Amino acid sequence: MLVLDAAQTRAALPWDRLVEALGDMFANGCVMPVRHHHGVEVPGEPDATLLLMPAWQPGAYIGVKMVSVFPGNQTRGLPAIYGSYLLSSGKTGELLAIIDGGELTARRTAAASAFAARYLARQDASRLLMVGTGRLSTNLIEAYASVRPIRQVAIWGRDPKKAEATAHELDLQGVEVSVASDLETAAREADIVSCATLSTEPLIRGDWLKSGAHLDLIGAFKPSMRESDDEAVSRANVFVDTREGALSEGGDIVQPLRAGVITEDAIRADLFELARGKHPGRTAPDEITLFKSVGAALEDLAGAVLAFEASRA
Repeated sequence: MLVLDAAQTRAALPWDRLVEALGDMFANGCVMPVRHHHGVEVPGEPDATLLLMPAWQPGAYIGVKMVSVFPGNQTRGLPAIYGSYLLSSGKTGELLAIIDGGELTARRTAAASAFAARYLARQDASRLLMVGTGRLSTNLIEAYASVRPIRQVAIWGRDPKKAEATAHELDLQGVEVSVASDLETAAREADIVSCATLSTEPLIRGDWLKSGAHLDLIGAFKPSMRESDDEAVSRANVFVDTREGALSEGGDIVQPLRAGVITEDAIRADLFELARGKHPGRTAPDEITLFKSVGAALEDLAGAVLAFEASRA
């Protein structure tokens, strides 16, 4: 059985191959049951949560991501979230690999946005604004640079010191990296605006988006969370990773739907439809596009299979 730690998982998932693997999985599909949420009692502490996210390709691979969220770990100086991915044979059920769940999740999430950008961002998009300074930010910047000619990256965070630290982590040839002090100014200049935050209030305003801009929304993964305002959703042509997920979990879609700002018909396509050629994506250079991602077990399976096969080879 193969065991991949974070560094080995990262090495097995180069951006070009990972983006292609996600595209193939969305095009071909897999079985993807609803994710499981279980409350776990922790005596004397806040309840923990166990998340199970299964997916499989009949006769090929079975995978399940196990994620535990223990809020009480902050008092112990430990991460609140731990995750592992278990990949088994779809023919025998034999456990084939245990893969670092955090690294797999970060890279497949960024790769999904990069795959969407192939269809939705302008071919000449060169200015990227990264809103957020968490683990995903560097992954997203690198992933976007693998599919578009990014030459300038501005990073904005509520804590400028964290934005500076994120900027120092990047090592991209020919890319100018800076820290944005004013979010509005940076957003108005950007060809691509990518948000990966835990915000519950809109950060990006629709009237800030210039003609031809692409807005990528990743962080607001609950109906109560939001990274964009109603005008952003109204002005843009909206795309999602999966319709089911976006319509039930993504606050940037759920809230304007509930308010009557948009209807479900406003969603032009999801990644299944883009990958299968059922929608062309961007159709005009001045079009504003919006992509909302909440994640899907299909993406984890695609990344895990690639990591396993690449490491075995």
